[in-house]
Amino acid sequence: MSERLPRARAIRLGWTLAAVTVLCALPFYLDAFWLRIGLFSMAAAVGAVGLGLLSGTAGQLSLGHAFFLAVGAYGYVWLAGEPGPGLPTAVAAVLAVLLAGAAGGLFSPVAGRVRGIYLGVATLALVFLGHHVLLTADSVTGGFNGRSVPPLELGGFSFSTDSELTLLGVPFGAEERLWYLGLALFAVTWFTARGILRGRPGRALVALRDSETAAAVMGVNVSRYRSAAFVVSSMYAGLAGVLIALSFRRVVPDYFGLVLSVDYLAMIVIGGLGSVAGATAGAVFVTALPLLMTRYADQLPLVAAPGTTDGTVGPTEAARYLYGAAIVLILLFAPDGLHGLARRLRARLRSRRAAPPPSDTTAPSQPPTSAVRAKEPTP
Repeated sequence: MSERLPRARAIRLGWTLAAVTVLCALPFYLDAFWLRIGLFSMAAAVGAVGLGLLSGTAGQLSLGHAFFLAVGAYGYVWLAGEPGPGLPTAVAAVLAVLLAGAAGGLFSPVAGRVRGIYLGVATLALVFLGHHVLLTADSVTGGFNGRSVPPLELGGFSFSTDSELTLLGVPFGAEERLWYLGLALFAVTWFTARGILRGRPGRALVALRDSETAAAVMGVNVSRYRSAAFVVSSMYAGLAGVLIALSFRRVVPDYFGLVLSVDYLAMIVIGGLGSVAGATAGAVFVTALPLLMTRYADQLPLVAAPGTTDGTVGPTEAARYLYGAAIVLILLFAPDGLHGLARRLRARLRSRRAAPPPSDTTAPSQPPTSAVRAKEPTP
């Protein structure tokens, strides 16, 4: 048993290094469309991991995730742009994440006392309130047309196309540069979230989800941990909002609506509640599907190509129908999501490998000696 654990860790480390190597090499081979899909997926994964901690691990229903995404995105734009303080973009990005956490902290007293559908309705009000503010606060948000996003600069290096950069004969534009920024932010999200889940805070949040009474008996401060989960989730959403703003290069109020919050709920349900890997898989599925269907709409039946009226539904609506059907299938046949399904498949493969091979020779079956009845003597 002691020999199997180091071997399993070595195999896991090898797969991790291989995945990192492949992800780092992709900008040298993929065009801008595929890199853009990857950027949007990484930004969505950061936000989905935060919502997974709140709803999947702590058991708090939230429909206001789009509000905190908007706080992060518009906070960065206003802090780094004009009109605004015009701060260095790196400082503006950090302050935007803290601003989203502060917004979550202001709402945390409600999150600490309300749960279930009541908390969902309360967070739903944040989305409508935030959308109204984005439309009316023209001096900060730019109103209906939104605002352009200042490119991020770190140590004189710009994540934009203003300066020419070529590596190994491949020109690196904004998508290629932002790809590595997205990978770094996603890596930070992955390891911090897994650290929370594996540590004492994660065990306390799971206890809260299962039974608040039992958690309180074990010494868990129910209100404090529920509020802390909301603040941490809001900070992850703010970081995702910053990355979304940098990827889109323009932010508009209509993007941060109720539909976006529902999309994030779909991500964590499809991927698996309470799982970092599951939230990532769900984010990639929900984000990439409409973009792929838009690109290949002319090759799909019953789907109208963008800008035409042919077909039954547009690619975006068709994508929503598909992952809506995926949610139904997940709830019926795999309630623990894609992550749980993959875990069961791995366990089944391990059991098949560990099973002894069938014997070629089979001995004729004999009844046990104790079961054979002795022959009675003939009188």
